[in-house]
Amino acid sequence: MIIAAGTAARHRVPPQAAGLAAAVTVGAAATLAGMLVPVVGAPVLAVVAGVLMSPAARRFSWNVDVAKGPVLQLSVVLLGVQLSLGEVVSVGAGSLPVMLGTLGVCLLLAWLVGRKLGVPRDLRTLIGVGTGICGASAIAATTPAIRAKSNDVAYAISTIFLFNVAAVLVFPPLGHLFGLSQHAFGLFAGTAVNDTSSVVAAAGAYGPAAVRYAVVVKLVRTLMIIPIVLVLSSARRRSVISLVPWFLVAFVAVAGLHTAGLIPVAAQGFLHQVALLLIAVALAAVGLSTDVAALRRAGARPLLLGLILWVAVSATSLGLQTVTHFA
Repeated sequence: MIIAAGTAARHRVPPQAAGLAAAVTVGAAATLAGMLVPVVGAPVLAVVAGVLMSPAARRFSWNVDVAKGPVLQLSVVLLGVQLSLGEVVSVGAGSLPVMLGTLGVCLLLAWLVGRKLGVPRDLRTLIGVGTGICGASAIAATTPAIRAKSNDVAYAISTIFLFNVAAVLVFPPLGHLFGLSQHAFGLFAGTAVNDTSSVVAAAGAYGPAAVRYAVVVKLVRTLMIIPIVLVLSSARRRSVISLVPWFLVAFVAVAGLHTAGLIPVAAQGFLHQVALLLIAVALAAVGLSTDVAALRRAGARPLLLGLILWVAVSATSLGLQTVTHFA
């Protein structure tokens, strides 16, 4: 009787409410765990935990569309609270060629090499923007623009994470080997490492000046989300009204409020943490809706694409610094 009553009560819970509750629970737990293991970070932990729970999500028919849609888009908007539009100028003329060059090389290779390897279009797009711009945040912003499947999002984030960890371990010794200055290494880390925590970890091992410059570069790279998502939106949709995603307009508006000094300093840190929590919730939903069998069928080719892009972006960053005499 008790089991039957419990089962009946469970079925009375709307699928969307149950799915959102599950995503919030997993996302919050991943956020707390991410504080303990910052190199791994909440996004990866949220996706992995969600994937592990995906059989339960399928069994009970949890609907996670709210977490994968509006929650994810709101998280992108809130990322603007720590981005001052004036910081684009503050990074200096010497850094922009490196940022634009690495992004261009990454996206071009993602298209060419991805097609050659037979990686599906959406998956190679996500790996490309994740590697070339800013990891999970760029993937989160791009997902609704191209309506990517959860399987592709999960695989892309896992790929980005793997090479973020590799960068934290490899980049500081590499910087010393090439004799990079603090600012040069900051630019290197800011353009060739994706997740913010990994940027800080890599640059922190090099020096305090490297950390400060790397964080600024990383914030400016976030702006690259805007033109990329606009291009992807225009390529996938014919409607002029839907050409500009609302959350990108809101993202720029929030960044403008920050630039004008209208967002209190105390609120900036809080809202940024809320944004990170919402990203974790959205990515937990991605994990919950992932088809594990489809991930296995994807094989190692997307991972190989991620490796090629990571090496290409790293080499391009160092090469352009040499050419522009930034180092």
